[in-house]
Amino acid sequence: MTIRLPDPQGVLRTYEPRTDPLSLTAEGAFSSRTVFSAAHVVADPRADVSPDSPAAVDWDATLAFRRHLWSHGLGVAEAMDTAQRGMGLDWAGAAELIRRSAAEARAVGGRIACGVGTDQLAAGTTAEVRAAYEEQLAVVEEAGAQAIVMASRALTAAARGPEDYLEVYGHLLRQAAEPVILHWLGPMFDPALEGYWGSSDLDVATGTFLDVIAAHPDKVDGIKVSLLDAQREIDLRRRLPKGVRCYTGDDFNYPELIAGDEQGFSHALLGIFDPLGPLAAEAVRVLDTGDVAGFRALLDPTVELSRHLFQAPTRFYKTGVVLLAWLSGHQSHFTMVGGLQSARSLPHLARAYELADGLGLFPDPKLAEERMKTLLALYGVDQ
Repeated sequence: MTIRLPDPQGVLRTYEPRTDPLSLTAEGAFSSRTVFSAAHVVADPRADVSPDSPAAVDWDATLAFRRHLWSHGLGVAEAMDTAQRGMGLDWAGAAELIRRSAAEARAVGGRIACGVGTDQLAAGTTAEVRAAYEEQLAVVEEAGAQAIVMASRALTAAARGPEDYLEVYGHLLRQAAEPVILHWLGPMFDPALEGYWGSSDLDVATGTFLDVIAAHPDKVDGIKVSLLDAQREIDLRRRLPKGVRCYTGDDFNYPELIAGDEQGFSHALLGIFDPLGPLAAEAVRVLDTGDVAGFRALLDPTVELSRHLFQAPTRFYKTGVVLLAWLSGHQSHFTMVGGLQSARSLPHLARAYELADGLGLFPDPKLAEERMKTLLALYGVDQ
């Protein structure tokens, strides 16, 4: 059996899908690393909405996917950019997602951390940004989840310099009931975050970021770094106060960062672990035994897929993530909130299918092949 896929020039070529998925088993929690998967939301394909409408979410399918991640021992990082925060999912939808997912986590004993941002605010003063953060922190804490303090577009626009970041974050951390995770999301994921921490010079920005942590080390569980720069992350994690973890958010270099070196390692909070969930969990369990080579042998081959999904413009990686969820049978359709399924080209999607199939990620390769052929037919590609 074969399938014809378009290459980047639109030329059709023949690909022979594999017939057997990876054999992976779901087993308990991890011992050597704390690992979160940022999780996507499943749209309601029957809702009569436009790209400008509030998101229509299929709650049953969305929560079922989180149970899938928990079943493999992964934590869920909820209402993050993978869930299309600021790209189809507004604050009202995110708040509902947080409440529902936190309740589901309690029911099944899953670990959950949720994004705290300011996306209910289009623009405002630093005082208004602070109030927006406070509102969202209250929702997350009332839901019983750990807070992930996300980068704020509104703060980027309002801040006059590093001192405003120190003031806003300091105020929020003093109020937090439990230690939070601070998230530094680079402009490759969201161009509106250029110059975060008060400078486009990353060395200067890193200094301000570390100043925030140093002032409140008891309120910072860890940091999530999403700059796609492995050496910068390594340098940063070596400068963290004792007890503050580094959670890699580097979807280009995660195997080496999680494996670590003689001076330490990164934990993980990754969007790519949405499609890689079972395989990533298997790799971390191998790492738990001290077998770094075995861990790298499992996870290194996935980097080509991840770099493909997260290629520029990186913020549209969610389209490939949802495609793979559909092809894997986790949802019945390839529809996204905000109509974002159209954000990547057919050749891009075809390559994502080919790479994922080659890794054995699809539980039912035949189903994935049939669904990919359906998508190709919709684009006018006959088999």
